[in-house]
Amino acid sequence: MSAAIQERPAVQAGRTPTVVRLLVLATFVVILNETIMINAIPRLMDSLRITEQSAQWVTTAFMLTMAAVIPVTGWFLQRVTTRQAYATAMGVFLAGTVLSAVAPSFEVLLLGRIVQAAGTAVMLPLLMTSLMIVVPEHDRGRVMGNVSLAISVAPALGPAVSGLILQVGSWRLLFVVVLPIAALVTFFGLRKMDDISEPQVSSIDWLSVGVAAFGFGGLVYGLSLLGDSDGRVGLGIGTVVAGVAAIAIFVIRQLRLQRTGVPLMDMRILGHRTYTLSLLLMSVGFLAMLGSMILLPLYLQNLRGLSPLETGLLVMPGGLAMGVLGPTVGKIFDRFGSRPLVLPGSISTMLALAGFTQISMTMPYWQVLGLHALLMVSLAATFTPVFTLGLGGLPPHLYSHGSSMLGTLQQVAAAFGTALVVTVMSARSSHLIADGVAAVPAQVSGMKLAFGVATALALVTVLVAAKLPNRAADAGTQDEISAGTVPPADGAAIEKHSATTKNGAEGP
Repeated sequence: MSAAIQERPAVQAGRTPTVVRLLVLATFVVILNETIMINAIPRLMDSLRITEQSAQWVTTAFMLTMAAVIPVTGWFLQRVTTRQAYATAMGVFLAGTVLSAVAPSFEVLLLGRIVQAAGTAVMLPLLMTSLMIVVPEHDRGRVMGNVSLAISVAPALGPAVSGLILQVGSWRLLFVVVLPIAALVTFFGLRKMDDISEPQVSSIDWLSVGVAAFGFGGLVYGLSLLGDSDGRVGLGIGTVVAGVAAIAIFVIRQLRLQRTGVPLMDMRILGHRTYTLSLLLMSVGFLAMLGSMILLPLYLQNLRGLSPLETGLLVMPGGLAMGVLGPTVGKIFDRFGSRPLVLPGSISTMLALAGFTQISMTMPYWQVLGLHALLMVSLAATFTPVFTLGLGGLPPHLYSHGSSMLGTLQQVAAAFGTALVVTVMSARSSHLIADGVAAVPAQVSGMKLAFGVATALALVTVLVAAKLPNRAADAGTQDEISAGTVPPADGAAIEKHSATTKNGAEGP
């Protein structure tokens, strides 16, 4: 196998490698599925005779599973070939989709969603790790722009696609439509995909697996309870505290394993300043995006009376603009670096969220659309360079660990963003209603305050963006020295392969 990998044709400059194209397509399908259930909650309540709190678990369980499984992917991706990882991820996803489509009860549907999430959890780290191995540094911005097209358009299309499907059929049709598409993507992907890295045989620390699952999964679950209106805030706080304690134990365990064995998630990635700053900016940016994604449907549907389909169509242009601009942002990054993009993008993100603090019952829909589009475009200008800078600031043998931590914290940020804005909105609304304010004005005021909190958090991204280097190479040497990282023997093959790929890509 090693010979086959080394003789693989060099990637030509200006072209996206086939393996990355296939992984982008598969990632698009699975991420689309993550948001496709948002508009199906009322149908689930009627069909399966469950409460709204129970129905929300089709999304909460997905995020919880992602947060619990992603920490293991760093070890898993180093242990198997690219084809094996792809086949495993898509096979598990297909099994979960079939189970969800035929689910006779809510419990079986929930199990199907958990199985789907386990497959989805592998895809994004696999895509990012593969991209960093096969794409030379000078071309990563352009390719990462194409990746962001899939990652950003999929969540935007999810609610709109589900709205269209639910117009003509039941919630089961959501899975029936996804199933053949995912099956075709899996079939053609396995036919065309080549292995791009050498598997490394290593043991796994099962204590770390258990503590990571409890810690990150418990943190996401606890954060989801904080936004509940069901009186479970106390349980949520207790679960969050327990999750944080478990994560602390997990980190201590990994630091010990780094000295004596193979860690499940290598904490040396946090010793690289560029990666750590990028991780912070991505997490807060993702938190702001998910917070707005939960607030806008509540505002448009509950207060302005729009249907789920109308809501999806209103917010879809922003997501599409974010995706369409992804390749252009990538090309600008390759040519000029991060400074013309990240700082202006962070400032515009803050301004868009500040604009949403002025929502009212009479705000024109074109203003809502415009603010949402500004938010999405600003995040597009930020995410692609930051993704590329962050992972590019790591040595090759830490790519899989870096992408795993990034994926894990995205899920935690999603749960925290949702819980934070809903809790702020509910607390403000309840306080005003208790003071005699009518329900609708109280809810509008609560949403304004929630957007205000999101705006304050976005200020953090501006401060972090000002500290980021223009290119990964600008801080690479400094990060290596400060981290004290010397690539181990098992990373030598990947480093050599990465250098060979880069040299070949820069040729004629």
